[in-house]
Amino acid sequence: MEAALAGQGHTPAGSARAAELVILNTCTVTSAADGDVHQAIRRLRRENPAARVMVTGCYAQRSPEELAALPGVDWVVGNSHKTEIAEIVAREWDTVRPSGAGIDFHGLVHAGDIGAQTAFLSAPVQDAAGDRTRPNLKIQDGCNNLCTFCIIPSVRGHSRSAAAEDAAGQVRALATHYREVVLSGINLGRWGRERGFAAPGGGPARLAGLVRRLLDETPIERLRLSSIEPMDFSDDLLRMMAAEPRLAAHVHAPLQSGCDATLKRMKRRYRARHYATRVETARAWMPDAAIGADVMAGFPGETDAEFEESRRFIEAMPFTYLHVFTYSERPGTPAGTYPGAVPVRVRKERNAVLRELAAAKNVAFRQRFVGRKVSAVTLEGGLSALSTNYLKVELARPRPANHLVSVRIGGLTAAGLREENPLAVLPS
Repeated sequence: MEAALAGQGHTPAGSARAAELVILNTCTVTSAADGDVHQAIRRLRRENPAARVMVTGCYAQRSPEELAALPGVDWVVGNSHKTEIAEIVAREWDTVRPSGAGIDFHGLVHAGDIGAQTAFLSAPVQDAAGDRTRPNLKIQDGCNNLCTFCIIPSVRGHSRSAAAEDAAGQVRALATHYREVVLSGINLGRWGRERGFAAPGGGPARLAGLVRRLLDETPIERLRLSSIEPMDFSDDLLRMMAAEPRLAAHVHAPLQSGCDATLKRMKRRYRARHYATRVETARAWMPDAAIGADVMAGFPGETDAEFEESRRFIEAMPFTYLHVFTYSERPGTPAGTYPGAVPVRVRKERNAVLRELAAAKNVAFRQRFVGRKVSAVTLEGGLSALSTNYLKVELARPRPANHLVSVRIGGLTAAGLREENPLAVLPS
């Protein structure tokens, strides 16, 4: 979005206080995320009442009229029109908030039927933006799954994929400036699976084939795969990750629950034993890889026994970190009408149990690397780096940002690793 606006002659502001236009790119996966948007709008209006405010993203797609009615919102742009933001601003800048209208103008709405979209909608990624040194390249959007807790399919639409040649072209261009590129998508493992989408030369398109092409046809030094549904971690993909040093040793496979009864109510497309086969294969083939998961506490109907079954399963898996979410009712999802709501207090208690378990697993994983070397890409500021297996490394001395380095680990920080200080080990 920033690059598209810059192409129209706009200049990034140093802060929201100094901006003429502020764009809020929203999430709507939980009610807390929606609340954050409301707070951000109110804060913006206090800090910069003259700024024009555009709200886009998933909340804008789900409830455009609700957002348009909020004081101080000038535009609401759903995901269906997100790639047109620069054109909308150019066309309507003199239309919104006419002189004297104050901040109570009801915003102009641009939102259509995201389910009718069949084309991949994403503007080209030109840089990492902000202070990042690892650009995210979205190559897939939408989701065909019917998980009962999730609002995302209704605000992202059906699964759609970027063309392989477009993905290769963007990675090739990004590789001239960046050492690492992160491939992302709403349901990344489904890249190329939609009807009529064929791999170059014919045959079915699969993520493993695209990754192989990106490695063969671009000079990118490291590719990292973001979250992939567990059953899409095929043997072909895991085998390639294990054999190819240019692929980050990082597996993130959403779990949600380790209890089959809960998974069934969630309409997840696997059971705990299926998930275990994928994660255990990944660990066997990549002993030092980061293995992470999303897990949920307090799904409707989750009894104490079901939670304990899930906790034991999680404890047995070789996870190195967890993203733990407390279940949040979403209007419009089947789970929002399910009986057996777990009290919020119990949800939070279970969340704390899983976070404590995750912290212990993470410490044990990090301790394995003390005295060893890890490969990492240096981050903005040059004082830290991110290892191939997703560990933050505090550097002993500054390095230029955006470089691949090999560092020896001397100890742990509160949440990561610390590079060994070579001066501390010199003989006296």
